[in-house]
Amino acid sequence: MNSIPVFYSPKLVAINYSASPSAGKPELAVKSWQALGIPLDIREPIPVTVDELSLAHDRTFVEKVLACRTNNGFGNKLPSIADSLPYTCGAIVSAAREALRNGQVAVAPVSGFHHASYKQASGFCTFNGLVVAAQVLKKEGLVKKVGILDFDEHYGDGTASIISTLNLGDWLSQFSAGKDYREASQAKKFLQRIPELVARFSDCGLILYQAGADPHVADPLGGWLTTVQLAERDHLVFESAKALGIPIAWDLAGGYQYDFRAVLDIHDNTLRTCWDVYGDNKGYGHDQ
Repeated sequence: MNSIPVFYSPKLVAINYSASPSAGKPELAVKSWQALGIPLDIREPIPVTVDELSLAHDRTFVEKVLACRTNNGFGNKLPSIADSLPYTCGAIVSAAREALRNGQVAVAPVSGFHHASYKQASGFCTFNGLVVAAQVLKKEGLVKKVGILDFDEHYGDGTASIISTLNLGDWLSQFSAGKDYREASQAKKFLQRIPELVARFSDCGLILYQAGADPHVADPLGGWLTTVQLAERDHLVFESAKALGIPIAWDLAGGYQYDFRAVLDIHDNTLRTCWDVYGDNKGYGHDQ
């Protein structure tokens, strides 16, 4: 792979720092990545439609959120956030399509998915782009089975709820580390287990990977993995998926440190490990 496909648009930016500093990360992450010297293929995501969002959510709920008539995942009805939501989900859908096309990997520099349930926004998550992406690709006949590997700090309760509500469990699988792993004493066992966790999805045509920054030891909502361990986590995920020949589309998930540069450093490391595994690394070094 000569460059990493990244699905970004200025329309993704809907900054609402009073609720979550993570909401403004797409623009900041992409700018940080561009400074690394890693070849990026930045593309405009295709926004999802109401019909596509309604594959994972109650249509009335979708329409009310987009019309600013009910709260989004940030507890407000701001038009700026409503306008960005089709692009946020569109980024992960577009990345998933591209990963399937190239057979390797693509990136959506977005977050805010896994707490959103069928009829409700929650925890800085309005629409569940993970389930939306899986449903869209399944409907298009591009995949038969999809795996969601959720390594955010918190349990993906919204994802689990939608899978149960819509009876998707026969083809859509989820592993959410936040359900079982929250302590520093578990770090070594967790890292050792990652190849096995990825292998659970060996019959899937695609993995959607939430590369959460909030398990970091300094995160106010996290606290059990070091910077080095997070980078190892990502490397093991990418290395295992590539060895199994499973395309992977990843997003950024949480990250709430007040020094947001520290969050961006974690996301920089995820991109570095992605390039290490999938990229043509000639002429690139970690000191760049």
